[in-house]
Amino acid sequence: MSKNPYKEERDNFDELMAAYQELRSGNSISYIDEEGFERIIEYFSENEKFNEAFEAVEFALSQFSYSSSLLTQKADVLVSLKRFEEALFTLDKALIFDSQDPLIYIIRTDALLALDREEEATELLKEALEKFDGIEKVNLLFELADIYDDYEMFDSVFDCLRMILRIDSGNEEALYKICFWTDYTGRNEEGIRLHQDLIEENPFNELAWFNLGASYQGLKLYEKAIDAYQYAVAINEKFDYAYRNMGDAFIKLKKYKEAIEVLERVLELSVPESVIYEAIGHCYNKLKKYPQARFKYKKASHLNQEDSQLHYKIACTYMSEQKWDNAIKSLLIALKFHVMQPEYNLAIGKCYLQTGEYDEAILHLSNVVKARPKNANGWSELLNCLFYSKQFEDGYEYASHAYEVTGGKPIFLFYKVAFLLETGQSKQAILYLEYALSLSPNLIKLLIEINPAILQNQQVIDLIARHKKKSSRKK
Repeated sequence: MSKNPYKEERDNFDELMAAYQELRSGNSISYIDEEGFERIIEYFSENEKFNEAFEAVEFALSQFSYSSSLLTQKADVLVSLKRFEEALFTLDKALIFDSQDPLIYIIRTDALLALDREEEATELLKEALEKFDGIEKVNLLFELADIYDDYEMFDSVFDCLRMILRIDSGNEEALYKICFWTDYTGRNEEGIRLHQDLIEENPFNELAWFNLGASYQGLKLYEKAIDAYQYAVAINEKFDYAYRNMGDAFIKLKKYKEAIEVLERVLELSVPESVIYEAIGHCYNKLKKYPQARFKYKKASHLNQEDSQLHYKIACTYMSEQKWDNAIKSLLIALKFHVMQPEYNLAIGKCYLQTGEYDEAILHLSNVVKARPKNANGWSELLNCLFYSKQFEDGYEYASHAYEVTGGKPIFLFYKVAFLLETGQSKQAILYLEYALSLSPNLIKLLIEINPAILQNQQVIDLIARHKKKSSRKK
C-alpha cells in the first residue's frame, strides 16, 4: 500500500491530464477510457472552467458517442454555460441510452427551471419518483422540495422531507431541514407523530429526539419538550442546540434556575453568543439577583456593542436596586443609539425624577408623550414630575390634554384634582373628584400616593366617605 495515496492519485491525474493534452494536439497515440474523460470533465467543472469542460466532453463524445454518462455531463456543462435548450436536447439523447440515471432528471429539472418552466419541472420529478427507489428517490425528493420552496408551496416542502425520512430515517440533511419547516408551517402534530415513528425505529437518533422536542415546544408543551431534549443530550452530551432550546423551554415555564444551568452548558460547548448571555441575564433578573444579571448583560454587550437594549437592561437592574445615577449612565449610552426611543426616555425620566433633576426628567418624559400620545403611562410619569417640581398650573394643562388625547381615561381626572387643590381651586377640584370617583373609585389611591396631605382636606375626606357609603348600599 502506498504511504501517500493522495500524492499517488494526484500523480495519476497529472498523467491523465498530460495524456489528454497530447490527444488534443494530435501528437499522441495514448488512450483515455471513458472514466478518465469523466474525471477530466469533472475537474474542469469543479473549477468553473466550463468552456474547457465543454471542449473536453465534446472530445470524449467523439470517441464514446453512445455514452449516456458523458451526454449527461455535457448537459450539465451546458446548463452551467446557460445554454439550456441545448442541454435539454442533449438529455433527450442520454435518455435513449439510459433511462435509469436519476441525474438526467435532476439536470433536466435545473434546465427547465432556468427557462421558467416550473410546472414541467415539477411534473418531471413527480414522474421520476415513480421510477426510482432508495437514495435515487431521496435525491429527487430533495430537488422537488427545492422547487416547492421557490414556488412558496411550503407545505409541499414539508411533505417531501417527510417522504425522505420514511425512506432514510437517519438522513441528517432532511432531519435538519424538517425541523425548520415543521415550525414554519405549524404542522407540529404531524412532526410529533413522524419523529415518534423515527425514534421507535432508532431510539438513538439524537436529531429525531431534538425535532420531537421542537415540535412539542411549537405547541407550548414545554415539559414534554424538555423531556425530549434531555434524551437528545443523553445520546450526545455535546448537543448544544438541544441545551439552547431546553433553556428557552425552562424560561417559558419560569424555571429560571434550571434555565441558567443548561444555558451555561451552551456557553461551554459553543462559541459564546450575546443572545445566550442575555438570556442568562434575564433569568437572574427574574430571580432578583441583579448583580449577576448585570454581569451577564455586560458580557452580552461586549459581544454586541451596538445593541442598545442591553444597555437598557443593565440600567433596569440598577433601577431595581435604586442606584439611579448608575442607571442614568447606562441609559445615556442606550439613548446615543436611539435618542427618541420611548422606553429609554421613560426609564431615564423616572431616574431623573428620583434624583430631583426635574428639568432633565421633564425633557425625556416629554419625548415619551410625543412618541406615544395615547399611552397613559408616559403622561402619568410626566404629570408626577410636574407635581413634584411644583409646576401646578402647567401640570393642570397637561393633565387636561392627556385626558383628551387618551380618550378620557379617569386617571387624568385625579391628576387634575391634585393640581387644582394645589392652586387653591378647591371647589372645582371637588367637582372633578366627585366625577372621577363615580368612574373609577379605586384610583383614589393614586391621588393619595401623589399627595398624602389631601387626607387633611375635610371636603375630600367627606366626599370619599359619602362615595363609600353609596358603594356599600349598592352591594
